[in-house]
Amino acid sequence: MFGSCWATQEELKGSYRRLCMLYHPDKHRDPELKRQAEQLFNLVHQAYEVLSDPQLRAIYDIYGKRGLDVEGWEVVERKRTPVEIREEFERLQREREERRLQQRTNPKGMISVGVDATDLFDRYEEDYKDLPGGGFPHVEINKMHISQSIEAPLTTTDTAVLSGSLSTHNGNGGGNINLALRRVTSAKGWGEVEFGAGDSHGPLLGMKIFRNLTARCFVTAQCGLQFSSRGVRPGCTTVLARHLDKNTMGYLQWRWGTQSSMNTSIVRDTKTSHFTFAMQLGIPHSFMMMSYQYKFQDDEQTKVKGSIKSGFFGTVVEYGAERKISRHSVLGATVSVGVPQGVSLKIKLNRASQTYFFPIHLTDQLLPSAVFYATVGPLIFYLAIQRLIIRPYVRAQQEQDLEKHRESSASDIARKKQEAESAVLLMQESVRRIIESEESRMGLIILNAWYGKFVTDNSRRHERAKVIDVSVPLQCLVKDSKLILTEATKTGLPGFYDPCVGEEKSLKVLYQFRGVMHQVLSPDGEALRIPKQSHRIDADT
Repeated sequence: MFGSCWATQEELKGSYRRLCMLYHPDKHRDPELKRQAEQLFNLVHQAYEVLSDPQLRAIYDIYGKRGLDVEGWEVVERKRTPVEIREEFERLQREREERRLQQRTNPKGMISVGVDATDLFDRYEEDYKDLPGGGFPHVEINKMHISQSIEAPLTTTDTAVLSGSLSTHNGNGGGNINLALRRVTSAKGWGEVEFGAGDSHGPLLGMKIFRNLTARCFVTAQCGLQFSSRGVRPGCTTVLARHLDKNTMGYLQWRWGTQSSMNTSIVRDTKTSHFTFAMQLGIPHSFMMMSYQYKFQDDEQTKVKGSIKSGFFGTVVEYGAERKISRHSVLGATVSVGVPQGVSLKIKLNRASQTYFFPIHLTDQLLPSAVFYATVGPLIFYLAIQRLIIRPYVRAQQEQDLEKHRESSASDIARKKQEAESAVLLMQESVRRIIESEESRMGLIILNAWYGKFVTDNSRRHERAKVIDVSVPLQCLVKDSKLILTEATKTGLPGFYDPCVGEEKSLKVLYQFRGVMHQVLSPDGEALRIPKQSHRIDADT
């Protein structure tokens, strides 16, 4: 109603007085105009009550109208700073989420399908010469793994986690099921007890503890007993971690059991990159590993990565990329080249909390042809899928979401449209006086003004412009031959409403100042000050 939530108290009072004079019911004799003026006058008063109250205004500045709708503000101590109010809002949100958690689960799952495609590159022609169909390479699925888990909040501090998995490899398979009970003991730590059973490893009894030692250091300890026909196999793992700086973590890990080892690693994670260096001494494997990932700052959250790992098992070099292909899906591909492991292609799709993983083993040897096809093949496939399937799907999904948003807000937009039209009618007399005053001193005259979606791109000529005439509301805001709109959306200005919900909007103004024509197109949300020399229309053009 007052344009921007960043206005000073003096600007706020000035706008309030001006709008009260404009919308005061006693200034209008026509019964219909008087009724409309009374409604708008009440809205102005309600808006002023919010923006003139330091606490309510801080809430509105940070979270908008939705922040005012959160229950619990009435018991909050007044005279708090915006930072304190932000913390209080987050606390109230957490309390509301905690009530919802009682009826929620957090399902997570993974499906892994291993493919043996070595016949494509390591084929022995003599073995297939006399067999039916021997001319075609044989590609087979040699392993599968399926796992799933759900979380059930029991209380605000207790959570039960149920998980299970099934695996098969070259015709042999097995499965297990686990139940973990986790309790948050304090703000510094939690503990977990785990019970498990399976046909391949036997019963399992384990315990895990997490504890913050200082503000920059924490430790986790995990121990377990695995029961089998060969006896009881104990195991223990301890991890000590410390924040080395804002973006860097250091880890020390000690593992004792069937595969004992000591490991140290450094992980640096920034907005644009992720770096890891690790060393391990252990039985049966000792290795050194280094990886780097670069994060592009684009809408698709594209990442490229590379790593090298060398140890007693050999050397493996990996490189790949991942990209967001829809709102909840991320697709990635990694090429692995190693000695003696050979060449593999790993494809991963993360869809919400589900992961689909497809490791494809191409060859046991280092063949340049396998490396080439493993690199180029996924790229060509992705570009084709992106163009033929992903982009049309995302575009259709966005249009569907936009249509739902329009339908849900249709009544609210209709109400705001009616309020804007009523405001324009009530502004007519004030605008006439403002124009007369500006004309007498060759001041600022708004000739035409439109607000909404403009189609300027030739490739989008089929789209229809969605704009409303806001010449009268803008002229009403002119004071002393100046118009100043602060950095905020224009939909809250008197006489404005949103003509195209969910779409990008602009304000186009054609005005006259000192007898010279000016024109400006300003994106919604940006500040605008007129008149300006740069808006002047050259008479020669």
